[in-house]
Amino acid sequence: MPPLSLILFKALGCLPLPLLHNLGSLAGWLAWLLSPVYRRNFSANIAQAGMMEAKWSAIAEAGKGLLELPKIWLRPQEEVKARVAKVSGWELVEGAWATGRGILFLTPHMACFEIAAQYCAAHRPMTVLYRRPKKAWLAPLMEAGRGANLKLAPADLSGVRRLLTALKKGEAVGMLPDQVPGKGEGAWVPFFGRPAYTMTLAARLAETGAAVLLVYAERLHYGAGFHFKVFPLSAPLAGDLTQRTAQLNREIEGLIRLCPQQYLWGYNRYKEPRGAGAPPAVGQGEGQQGIPS
Repeated sequence: MPPLSLILFKALGCLPLPLLHNLGSLAGWLAWLLSPVYRRNFSANIAQAGMMEAKWSAIAEAGKGLLELPKIWLRPQEEVKARVAKVSGWELVEGAWATGRGILFLTPHMACFEIAAQYCAAHRPMTVLYRRPKKAWLAPLMEAGRGANLKLAPADLSGVRRLLTALKKGEAVGMLPDQVPGKGEGAWVPFFGRPAYTMTLAARLAETGAAVLLVYAERLHYGAGFHFKVFPLSAPLAGDLTQRTAQLNREIEGLIRLCPQQYLWGYNRYKEPRGAGAPPAVGQGEGQQGIPS
C-alpha cells in the first residue's frame, strides 16, 4: 500500500493552481508559527538583506512554492509549459543558441525554480545537478515529473563531468547557485554583506565559454501562472575563482531584489558545512551591486 503522503501528494496535483496557492499561503504561515528554527532563520536572513518590507508576503509565498509542486511534477509536460503565461528576455537564450555556445542557467531559491527548469528544457535538452530526496516515495515523482529533456546528473564528480560535457556540446545546464555546497566545493564570499559558503562550480563551468544567464519564474497573483524572466550578467566574470564566485553572488543579490517576496528566506544560506572552516570577517556593505531594479 502506498504511503499516505504519496496519496495526498497525488491528490493535490489534481487541484486547480489558484486553490493550491491559497492552501500554500496557509501552509506557509503554519510553518512560520510552528517552527522556531525556521522563523529564526527566515527573520535573520531577510533582515540581513535589508528587505523586511517583503517579510509578510514572503511567508505566504514560501508555502505556495511547496503546494504548487504536485501540479508541476504530476501533470503532462505541455500543460506545465503552458502555465508560463508570460516570457521576458527569451531573445538572450536564442542569441546564445545562435552562436553555438552552451548556456549556464542560474536560478536561485526564488519563485518557482522547478517550472523555470522545465520551461527551459521544453525547448532544448538541459542537464541539472540532482540529489535524491530523503523520502524514498518522492524520488520517482521528482524524476518522472521533470520530463525527458531535463537530464539529471548526480551531485558528485561524475555529475560535474556530465555538466561539462553538456556545455562543451553546446547544450544547457541549470543549477541553484545559492545551494550550500559541501566541504572543499565552495568559498567564503559575501552574500548580502555576510560571509556565505558558496559553490564555486558555477564560476568553473563558465570557463567553458558558455553564456551565463540568470532566470526565475515569478509566481503571478491568483494562480494566473508564471512570468519567466531572463537576464544577462551585469558584467563579464573576471578575476580568480573566488572573485568570480563573489561576483556571481552579487548578481544573485540583484536578481533577488527584483522579487524579494518570492525568495526562500527560510533556507539556511549561512550554515557552516562541517570541515569548511569558520567564515572570515567581511565588512558590511560589500556585494551590493548586480542587476538594477
